[in-house]
Amino acid sequence: MNDTEHNRAHDGHTRPHFLLVPGAFTGGWVWEETAARLRAAGAGAYAVTLVGPEGARDGGSAPDLEAHVEEVVRAVDAMADTGRDLVLVGHGYGLHPVLGAADRRPDRVARIVALDTAPARNGQPAWATVPDQGVQEELAARAESAEPGGEPLPPPDSAAAWRRWGSTDGLPGAALERLVRDAVPQPLGTLVQPLHLTGAAAGIPTTGVLCTANGASIELVQMRVSLGDPAFQPLATPGVSFLELPTGHWPMLSSPDALADILLRAAAGEGRRLTPAGSQPPPHLRPFLLDVPEVPHERNETLDLYLPGGDGPHPAVIVVHGGPIPEGIRPTPREWPTLTGYARLAAAHGAIGVTFDHRLYDIDRYPHAAEDVAAAVARVRADPRVDGDRIALWFFSGGGLLAADWLSAPPPWLRCIAASYAVLAPMPNWGLDGDRFRPAAAVRGAGDLPLVVVRAGRELPEIAATVTEFLTAAEAHGAALEVIDVPDGHHGFETADPHSDTDLEALRTAVRAALGAVLGHLTER
Repeated sequence: MNDTEHNRAHDGHTRPHFLLVPGAFTGGWVWEETAARLRAAGAGAYAVTLVGPEGARDGGSAPDLEAHVEEVVRAVDAMADTGRDLVLVGHGYGLHPVLGAADRRPDRVARIVALDTAPARNGQPAWATVPDQGVQEELAARAESAEPGGEPLPPPDSAAAWRRWGSTDGLPGAALERLVRDAVPQPLGTLVQPLHLTGAAAGIPTTGVLCTANGASIELVQMRVSLGDPAFQPLATPGVSFLELPTGHWPMLSSPDALADILLRAAAGEGRRLTPAGSQPPPHLRPFLLDVPEVPHERNETLDLYLPGGDGPHPAVIVVHGGPIPEGIRPTPREWPTLTGYARLAAAHGAIGVTFDHRLYDIDRYPHAAEDVAAAVARVRADPRVDGDRIALWFFSGGGLLAADWLSAPPPWLRCIAASYAVLAPMPNWGLDGDRFRPAAAVRGAGDLPLVVVRAGRELPEIAATVTEFLTAAEAHGAALEVIDVPDGHHGFETADPHSDTDLEALRTAVRAALGAVLGHLTER
């Protein structure tokens, strides 16, 4: 948006008109307070209620995504003569009909706002963006059954059921009660029919509004872009910007004033733009902040071993990388400077350092990654150069959830679990049910297993919340816990930008302290 457009958007006489499209199970009523505030600010606001299962068409067929796209198109056409810029806002599922309508009327849409929802792509059904893995599996199975006009999806009937669709953080009790009371069934075809886009709307400016209490943030999206994830690269183009709200998935109910302000800012072209991959060295490939000695290095199909001198067998430190990462990323994590740096340091101090790759390519791949971790551990322990009774597992970033299996029932040969800036409870929008990948729950079974947690003082707030949850649980269960605080450390601080104002020596001290703690537990008899 140029300066003239920016000024027009802030002029009370030419404020834009917002077309507000709700997510699944809800209607235009969820926008009531936000729409009122937009109108009070001089903008136009119209909230759509998309047709539900009762709106059968064509002799009885239930509504599908195409029907909802047509509804939004009709609303766009009805606003063509307002003389205002038209901003389409899609919340959750609502982004799919918004994109479909913008694709058909690109000349009538000034901006698209994607409110706390995953990117939607051509050929993708809406179920693919649902956070809950169980719901995804159910909808995928129903899509394969070729019955898009089948029974609609029942609405969430409790607060717990609504949390499967997004964080309810910040919702007043009355608003949550209304969500439960007024929810309506969602036509199955709207969730399983693929979105069809021609690309006609590709040039429309787009703003993503991320609700941080739902587990999303600009920094997390930037990480995925920097990793080269193909699905996230379009988000780093010049026409895309981002804003944040510190609330859960339903900001129109939890923070209507703040959401109205954010929407006005979005319409004015405000927001942060992401740095495209390849424009500078990505953080995970910057040099390790310590000079590490060269040690003998052995690579096989699945493992990299960094070997100490002297006679064995030696204890082993197995480094578990984070994620999700793009499948096919190069170099693979087993070669990343942070992971090889720790492995080399371990070898320099008498332990075998191990790096390996696992298949954490998306949130639903945690079970596959857990299999890979178990296989790597078994292979390391079977190596004759390794003392199989002295093993440490060190988890990083999103790999932290993989620690749960080992915390819940630690084997006697596992001498220590370490976690550096690790995700230690699933994000609300990750949709991982149960305790299988929840270290904050699994820690109740850790017994006297030593735990070393490296806590970054400048951690992303949504990750820091999971660390706090874990530490609270660990203390409650009397775990053998050691916390190494790094006040000036950010996520992935071992490859800190050398030109930043960070105290690098303090970070180096933290790395040495963490390594010393882990190795100390391996040398205990």
